Amino acid sequence: MSETTFTSDEKLTLQTAAHGVVNLMASADPGMISSTRSGMAGGKALSSATGAVGRVLADKPKGLQFAGKSTADIADQVFAALTDSMALLKAKAPGEVGNFRDTLTVIMDAASRAHRGQAGPAEAAMIRKITATLDAAV
Repeated sequence: MSETTFTSDEKLTLQTAAHGVVNLMASADPGMISSTRSGMAGGKALSSATGAVGRVLADKPKGLQFAGKSTADIADQVFAALTDSMALLKAKAPGEVGNFRDTLTVIMDAASRAHRGQAGPAEAAMIRKITATLDAAV
């Protein structure tokens, strides 16, 4: 089995997408305790990724920055990275597309259950937006 090699820019795209989902889920339920719990749960879920995607996400992101002052600004960056990540994986590692999507689903699920045991309205809306972005990229 050959190992997929990603460039630094490709790794950053995948990392921006995955870490961005954690960020968006934490932002969807603002408040110091709830956003911290969501962020921690999403981060733990991110670290459970396997395969080529898991190896990329396990690396320390170099150059990862979320620009903007609002959730909307960050969402624009993350949604673009999600779309680019899906295209990248389809072209370079088609067997990892499902793995990447599953990883993001686990992140969203963990983050949304961290505070109340289930997604609140804002978290559910964010999950729908992230899922729609992934669906459109397929």
